[in-house]
Amino acid sequence: MSEPRVRPDPAFALLELYESALPEVYGYLLARCGDRGVAEELTSETFLGAVHACRSTGAPPVSTRWLIGVARHKLVDHWRRREREERGLRVVGESEPESVDPWDAELDALLAREVLESLGAHHRAALTLRYLDGLPVPEVAHVLGRTVHATEALLVRARNAFRAAYREEEVRDD
Repeated sequence: MSEPRVRPDPAFALLELYESALPEVYGYLLARCGDRGVAEELTSETFLGAVHACRSTGAPPVSTRWLIGVARHKLVDHWRRREREERGLRVVGESEPESVDPWDAELDALLAREVLESLGAHHRAALTLRYLDGLPVPEVAHVLGRTVHATEALLVRARNAFRAAYREEEVRDD
């Protein structure tokens, strides 16, 4: 009678990569959300999600690039949760919608980050994936779970909202 073979846990590959990948995953998230606490929480969610994912059948090989992809999905999920919460608060508080203003100025990086953070999660996610991560529109659509056409329309609205909020902040700072 032969002894049953014990298959090693695929999560061990993730453990071997953890120390080198952790700063990259955390840095990726921090650069996009600007909040250390949120970046730490999402980094933790990324690695926990990665452990679960790498144990599933047909999982891709564990790599830092793959972990960044997992982090991207966790960040989008975070923004969606946050948008749902904010939408509920807006309904209760009856806040006014953002207005659209023309815009033709150079961006100040710090101001741009503040403005991006002030946008709704769906706008922030679309702009971040498209312009900070440099993903093509079809890939942004895939990550956001939308059609390409709906994503293009979302990007137009997101750019307009960004321009309006940026202009408003710029005037307020003067």
